[in-house]
Amino acid sequence: MNENSNIEAAGMSASTQPSSPPSSVRKNRSAVWDHFDVENAIEKKAKCKYCGSLIQYGNGTSSMGGHLRRCKQNPNNDSNKRRKTTTTPTIDERGVLNSPSASKFDQEEARRALVEMFIGEELPFRFVESPKFRKFVHALQARFKVPSRTTLARDIGALYAEEKMKLQDFLSTNCGRVCLTTDTWTSIQNFTYMSLTAHFVDLDWKLHKKILNFCQVTSHSGEVIGATIESCLNNWNLNRVFSVTVDNASSNDVAIKYLKQRLNSWNSIILNEGLKEIDESVLRIRSAIKYVRSSPSRASRFQKCVELEKIQYKGLPCMDVETRWNSTYQMLEVALKHRKAFELLALKDNTYIGEMNGGKGKGVPSDSDWEYAESIVPFLRVFSDAIIRVSGTLYVTSDMYMKEVFSIGRFIRHSCDSVDFSTMSMAERMRVKYEKYWGNPDSVNMLLLIAIVLNPMQKIEYVNYFLDYFFGEEKGGELKSKLSKCIKLLYQQYQSSEEASEADTQDVQANNINTDLHGMGFFLQATGRRTNTRSELDRYLQEECEPYSHKFDILNWWKVNSTRFPILGNMAREVLAIPVSTVASESAFSTGGRVLDPYRSSLTPRMVEALVCTGDWLKEDLFSALDDDGEVLQQVDQDIFSSNDGACSMAASIDNLDDD
Repeated sequence: MNENSNIEAAGMSASTQPSSPPSSVRKNRSAVWDHFDVENAIEKKAKCKYCGSLIQYGNGTSSMGGHLRRCKQNPNNDSNKRRKTTTTPTIDERGVLNSPSASKFDQEEARRALVEMFIGEELPFRFVESPKFRKFVHALQARFKVPSRTTLARDIGALYAEEKMKLQDFLSTNCGRVCLTTDTWTSIQNFTYMSLTAHFVDLDWKLHKKILNFCQVTSHSGEVIGATIESCLNNWNLNRVFSVTVDNASSNDVAIKYLKQRLNSWNSIILNEGLKEIDESVLRIRSAIKYVRSSPSRASRFQKCVELEKIQYKGLPCMDVETRWNSTYQMLEVALKHRKAFELLALKDNTYIGEMNGGKGKGVPSDSDWEYAESIVPFLRVFSDAIIRVSGTLYVTSDMYMKEVFSIGRFIRHSCDSVDFSTMSMAERMRVKYEKYWGNPDSVNMLLLIAIVLNPMQKIEYVNYFLDYFFGEEKGGELKSKLSKCIKLLYQQYQSSEEASEADTQDVQANNINTDLHGMGFFLQATGRRTNTRSELDRYLQEECEPYSHKFDILNWWKVNSTRFPILGNMAREVLAIPVSTVASESAFSTGGRVLDPYRSSLTPRMVEALVCTGDWLKEDLFSALDDDGEVLQQVDQDIFSSNDGACSMAASIDNLDDD
């Protein structure tokens, strides 16, 4: 390649007239001289007109041309033009990504991206061999070799193993004990799967939720479930378990008993029930909604009634799922907005009257039915809001549960004093249910009370007040004493572990003059004195509570203050990680149901686990739990409202309101 071609390759024009060369340079010289001045003819050095660099030209101008191609100040350099326009990746108005690395191609990187896409989007493996897909990929990048479905499956297995090792390393270095949730599910193949999810707060005080296993089990029995959990934990080298949260299936009692014998788990939180029976007033409203939604013509007639009554609410009343009380709440709330439209429909539509009164119909909803619905909706709303709050997985919930229980109890007590007979009678029946589930002091979970104590806005005074309020002076006093003993015992366990570690360090320092600055370690060891005789727990409890705020970030508070309370901070990190519902494990079944759809039922249990777990691990972690107004975000898994088992035992208080 000649010198002129080098100039063109660097993106510079060779058409400009040359400057006068030195006498020692031939007249038919390279155009490269247009960009240099002779600095020293004797030493044969030329000075770049753009950056001032001195370049030797004794053996020709190739070194000068090379400098021009690299010169960052050269305005004619194509690479500099590209650098100016594509330094930062941008997206144009067509949604096309412009990136400085867009022209680069890496087969392995592209192949991994393909694997992640198939996992994240839950695509069938056969899609990778689709002619249309291969044509599309070829149009994007002809050099990319699209793998076969067999290779894709092998790559998924390799990625699962790689991500599992990363998570295993992260768990071993970034957390102490983990909190577990678990549940079981039967697939379309009629196989039973168990989901095991770990919850923990890392050393940077961020809350994590990771599916550890989604594995096949031979039965729903407690012994099998317990043994499977133990096997999974051994496989992960996890032998430090703080809590296990399960639903209220009887087999889980056996599983928890088994795990208590095998692991150092502290407690289990048994939650969950639903609304089994409901008043006939609700049945009549449900039938009315079913009528208007049963055909387009009926929906059209009802819509005309809505327009005539000038109802502003846009949506039609929705049907509920009879075994899920929270969907009944949503149905009634919307139906009440359309009450006038239903009453007008009864005057204009004879078919509606005939169908509601005949056969299995319970009749058209009456005024008393609507009044009953109005009286029950506020109760249902209290429970629904509470369940949404404690069923979140992106923020701390362990300190919320008993506060929601206290709040519901206050609401019921207040409603029992209502002058409205319907409201009062409803509240009395709910009070009986409330007492059944939360009125027994012996069944109160101490860890959930300790979680409130570890909230700097409430601490122990808040808990003690409500224990007296709900249980009375005698039983409340017993509970307060029990709480005080439990929190001190728990603190002492963390303290013992910390002091053992510190003792080893101090022994080394006290006997090493080079590391024992000013002999402090030697002095403390010799005298047996401590720098502060008050425990961290005492100092924490004696400090003023933080001002109450919806925007308060409890994990951030402990992150900032853990240097003052290192032992208590370790304790808070694990207590606050306790989940109070099995939503996290149940949400895995939604993924499992999509992975094992009727068209992919031939997948092996091992591949199902790889797809479900890797998909979970590759998700972007979301830790922000507050919106701009400081309210807890309602970022709750959809399975709260779609799970067959439900999410939380708070529903039990309104279960079967008429009789047990």
